[in-house]
Amino acid sequence: MTKRNKSMVQRRLIPSYIFLIIWSFISVFPLFWMITAATNNTVDISRGRIWFGTAAAENFQKLLAAQPLWKSMGNSFIYSIAQTILCLLICSLAGFGFELYADKAKDRLFAFLLLAMMIPGVATMIPLFTMISKMGMLNSVWGFILPQIATPFMIMMFRQNSRNFPAAIMEAARIDGQSEVGIFFRQYMPIMRSTYAAAAVITFMNAWNAYLWPKVVMTDNKAQTMPMLIANLAAGYTIDYGVLMMGVLFCSIPTMLVFFILQKQFAEGITGSVK
Repeated sequence: MTKRNKSMVQRRLIPSYIFLIIWSFISVFPLFWMITAATNNTVDISRGRIWFGTAAAENFQKLLAAQPLWKSMGNSFIYSIAQTILCLLICSLAGFGFELYADKAKDRLFAFLLLAMMIPGVATMIPLFTMISKMGMLNSVWGFILPQIATPFMIMMFRQNSRNFPAAIMEAARIDGQSEVGIFFRQYMPIMRSTYAAAAVITFMNAWNAYLWPKVVMTDNKAQTMPMLIANLAAGYTIDYGVLMMGVLFCSIPTMLVFFILQKQFAEGITGSVK
């Protein structure tokens, strides 16, 4: 390609670059505004100030005085990590079985399972609360995670990605005398680690950001999560927006870290890549 052709191609790409720059700015600006708002007081935020202020320490102290920040964050970590681990284990086992074992009824069972994706979560809220209450699991880790440790979406995701799992590895492992459980833990899990990473990001973010179900099942303030803490900050007659945005910032940091750490594996897992 000549220099003239290269320059023509580059000129054609200028509108695309401009569009991407503008769209990137629009996407990043709310995050930037959240961070700067956490350093300003309510008056500056109301006036539309979008640069860093000097009230970060004051907002943080007010947040600690108004709500049990560390307790709520600890609760969210415990609930989210427990739900993520159990959901990955159960859903990957289900996806492994649905795809890699032959059975005439499995497709009909899987189709019935997918019907559950059509049912709104709020439709099952009252029955679930009744069950959890009768089992004495209110204000507990199990009460939080039990309805979400096996979701149709995650089972479908693992099943679809399991189609890329080499069947020859299973046959070789069986010849070597490994059990089916051993094949799952020693061959399947290491090979499907990209899928596990993608599922871990989705599950952790869903658990961390969950609000409606924890609000229903967590009746004690000592068991509240970070989204519940944010809702409490915004529930007063007068809202201190600086403190509110400081709480939102603390609530957002863990999910951002999880995504940035696992973003490469997340992209590979979503596209069905197998390592």
